[in-house]
Amino acid sequence: MTTREKAILCGLYLSKFDNEGLKALGFESFKEAFNVMGFALGTKPASIKNYRDELDPMFPNPRQGWHQRPLREHCRRVFERYKDLDLPSLSKLVCSITDETAVIDDAEDADVQAESESFAKRLITGKSAERFFVENYRKEPVFSSADIVDMTQAGCGFDFKLQSPEFDDFLAVEVKGMRSQKGVIALTSKEYRVAGRMGCNFYLYVVKNFDELPFSENIRNPLGAGIQFDRVERRIIQISWSAKV
Repeated sequence: MTTREKAILCGLYLSKFDNEGLKALGFESFKEAFNVMGFALGTKPASIKNYRDELDPMFPNPRQGWHQRPLREHCRRVFERYKDLDLPSLSKLVCSITDETAVIDDAEDADVQAESESFAKRLITGKSAERFFVENYRKEPVFSSADIVDMTQAGCGFDFKLQSPEFDDFLAVEVKGMRSQKGVIALTSKEYRVAGRMGCNFYLYVVKNFDELPFSENIRNPLGAGIQFDRVERRIIQISWSAKV
């Protein structure tokens, strides 16, 4: 599936299921959904909105959409293929195309996910924020001449390595995302240790305000920047099933 087809499918989902679809994936508004889905797919948030509006006349929702123009062929192909999917099936598909780590098995899982650590929250704190960084990091003067290496799957305590002949050593960047302009961010134990070890070569890049218009704050040496990090310990209960055989 191409990026454009994925964007159309997200628009179809939001058009067909409207506020129920937002709730199922944990979004608080359409604007937030456009921003988060758009950055996750590497396309403009406005594109998600435009595809939703174009498909609105095809579904019984409160909006008129682009009712005065015919459905374009590339939108019609996606519409014909996916128009009959129910909410759990289409939710699962949208999750899979925007976040390959997401797993929703059925409607019950979708409800639980929306109530706790929602799909929207995972995208905001993960892939959408990371894509925002990739698209915008050169706007930061300190990063403008750097080449970027994606380390998100390396488990090394940061998301991106930035290299430049202007640096004495590489710079490590950990990306975090927030729904609003203010909120709480968390560092894992490894991220905290690496930040302490790398000092001024470690940056915390926080993407804020996904619910309106995302912007970033770039923090050098976060452990030495006057930010108060509190230690949080959590006990995780793991459930397994056993049987005598």
